[in-house]
Amino acid sequence: MQSAWSDDAASAIIAELTERYPDRCNRDVALRVYTSRLIGREPSLVLHGGGNTSVKTTLADDLGDPCEVLCVKGSGWDLAAIDVPGLPAVRLAPLQALRRLDALGDAAMVNAARTRLLDASAPNPSVEVLLHAFLPHRYIDHSHADAILSLVDQPGAAELAAAVFGARLAVVPYVMPGFALAKLAAEVAEAHPDCEGLLLLQHGLFTFGA
Repeated sequence: MQSAWSDDAASAIIAELTERYPDRCNRDVALRVYTSRLIGREPSLVLHGGGNTSVKTTLADDLGDPCEVLCVKGSGWDLAAIDVPGLPAVRLAPLQALRRLDALGDAAMVNAARTRLLDASAPNPSVEVLLHAFLPHRYIDHSHADAILSLVDQPGAAELAAAVFGARLAVVPYVMPGFALAKLAAEVAEAHPDCEGLLLLQHGLFTFGA
């Protein structure tokens, strides 16, 4: 796959979005919008708006104080057409603190994410918000790439992945999306600190960068 990145397009969207959303958008968020659209417009990576993206950055809270946040795709937004409101900002530290829990049901997880939003009117963060939060990387992409699904959805997927990718991608056994998957994925990533991404069996791909 060839990169669709354009320095000129990236610079233009930074200027456009930081002017349009001065209180909610900085360079990090603008670039996250730009790269999310690039991913969303590639049908071999996502279908019908599937997948999600995030960035960890600093925004001002309602008192004007700097706050470390996770801006993650909101429910109902299509990556191909996402805008700043489609990346709700969630307070990062209290979100990461949830990893100390032994269990957290889906309804409680949704509530926990909503109570940590900077803007209470924002859309629900992605169901995989905790997976994005528990990984330390600044930019995270989650896709359901056709080529990856053809590998991870068949018997012996872990062995096949090792043969194809070696140590570049770490394998996460299948777990339903939610709190348990977020904790397991973080543990796998920590056990493979040099990996470039995570292959989630019967699910998809997480890649990340600084």
